[in-house]
Amino acid sequence: MIPLRFKNYTTVNALGRGVGETFHALLQSRTGLRPCDFENRHIETYIGKVEGIDNPGIGNGLDRFDCRNNRLALLGVQQDGFQQSVAETCRKYGAHRLAVIMGTSTSGILEVEHAYQNRDGHTQALPASFYVQAPVTHSMFSVGDFVRRSLQVEGPAVVISTACSSSAKGFACASRLIDAGLCDAAVVVGVDTLCLNTLYGFSSLGLVSSTPCRPCDVHRDGLNLGEGAAFVLLEKLENDPPTGSIIFRGYGESCDGYRMAHPHPTGEGAILAMRHALHRANVRPEEIGYIKLHGTATQANDLVEDSAIHTIFDSSPPCSSIKGWIGHTLGAAGAVELVFLALCLTHRLLPGTLNTTTLDPLLKSHILLHHKRTSVKWALGNFFGFGGNNCSLLLELI
Repeated sequence: MIPLRFKNYTTVNALGRGVGETFHALLQSRTGLRPCDFENRHIETYIGKVEGIDNPGIGNGLDRFDCRNNRLALLGVQQDGFQQSVAETCRKYGAHRLAVIMGTSTSGILEVEHAYQNRDGHTQALPASFYVQAPVTHSMFSVGDFVRRSLQVEGPAVVISTACSSSAKGFACASRLIDAGLCDAAVVVGVDTLCLNTLYGFSSLGLVSSTPCRPCDVHRDGLNLGEGAAFVLLEKLENDPPTGSIIFRGYGESCDGYRMAHPHPTGEGAILAMRHALHRANVRPEEIGYIKLHGTATQANDLVEDSAIHTIFDSSPPCSSIKGWIGHTLGAAGAVELVFLALCLTHRLLPGTLNTTTLDPLLKSHILLHHKRTSVKWALGNFFGFGGNNCSLLLELI
């Protein structure tokens, strides 16, 4: 694959807006998780909620796209000069040579929930406004179409929905499009917002914790759902990139399809994804200085990921999960957590695993409980979704 440089990147999540607020909260070990109060529903769990996206309003002639998911996308694209970077790249290559690759799992589901809540009491008919808005906001392509129009990008546009690996797979898709010569640069995006379908759904599966989640802790008892957005502008690596550049070097994908909501017990899919990422980048396991765990804080997922890592890495590099800060952002997790990883590489910081105090003795990996200041050249990020949709991504700090 052609190495791709992170030309610009940003995120909005439960810790704040932009990479500055996010990294500051990370340094302070301040969680963004809070008791669930979404839509005034007091489900016994914690959530990572983003403030400032509840009030309707999109503007810029794109009002028909108005929904909570697209409002979060709009908030995200306005951070860290991202729009300006995309405009400059459009002038460099032409707007038709930029792709937009999105990952989401919720899209406009919340708007459908609202429509059913507001049915006519006698006829049970849905509000008339729903039939005008639903074709635009409920479509999985809604957020991709909205972002493409907002950025005035005219190249290929794709929305991927493979549960928790959705936006991680967006990086693989972007790489293939650029390798094939269909575009010169790509905007890879992850956006997912909370909705009742996911909150009640994960709760009914017995997967959510009533406390802030504790990845890899011996007493871990489930995950916390979060929401977030992240935008990464990728372009071909120039001959002499600036020192400190983040380079996307490799990806690995697999689908083991063992069970809908349970990983393969031996981690076969995770092993394949990690091996393919290393092979594609021509990097040996011993060169990896850090692994960003998928680390959901559920009993099965943490154990299976740990086992998969030790199948490949004889001596485990430092590992940690960031879900104790922002929760599990589902389809946005790939882009959001890869931005976290890029930030940590740039600032020479290996993050600890927040909320975790006593590691599960069954886990063999070198899991960090506290921040560690050190420079790492190669880092691997894992993202594993329902149905065995697995993706591993490899970054290099130059």
